[in-house]
Amino acid sequence: MEVNITARNLSVSDRFREYVADRTQKVEQFAHKAQSIEVKVTRHDHSKTAGSQDQVELTVIEPGHVVRAEATADDKFSAFDTALSKLSERLRRAADRRKVHHGRHGLLGTSELTASDFAQLDVRPVDADLLMGKVPVVEEAQPDFGESPIVIRRKSFESTPMTADDALYHMELVGHDFYLFQDSETDKPSVVYRRKGWDYGVITLA
Repeated sequence: MEVNITARNLSVSDRFREYVADRTQKVEQFAHKAQSIEVKVTRHDHSKTAGSQDQVELTVIEPGHVVRAEATADDKFSAFDTALSKLSERLRRAADRRKVHHGRHGLLGTSELTASDFAQLDVRPVDADLLMGKVPVVEEAQPDFGESPIVIRRKSFESTPMTADDALYHMELVGHDFYLFQDSETDKPSVVYRRKGWDYGVITLA
């Protein structure tokens, strides 16, 4: 597995590179088909408040999808350890979900949601740049120069037909609360999303 390290606003020492190389070996225990892991280190200077902090973002590239985690700490070593712990747990949970959630156990259909006026829908907005492991095509809309300027970002992705169970698996890998996919059973655009506890929901366009 290839390890790529990039840094912003700081230099990366050989000691840190060796530290990363030694500890990223455990990733291959959970992601046997991992092609590479991207390690991005960024130093944020908050001198007016609490001083500088280091942020580490980890992205594992696997065939067909990515797995991502990040953390911030007072130094890059601590931030890396925390991010790696999150990444490993995310890989474990995704594997467990794939084993346990066969079929549609725990999923709510459109009829159940509409019957309650979508009261059970609990979706928080997230950065979807890494959804489905593809680079999106982004079109920036012109801002509305009224009292409250708004910029609408439009993103399009290549669709790959999959089951709701597969969509849940990919959602866990990127650590998001929802996942847009093309349902291979209905051939319709659908969204799986995280509800409370271990429950999930699915919405399909009619």
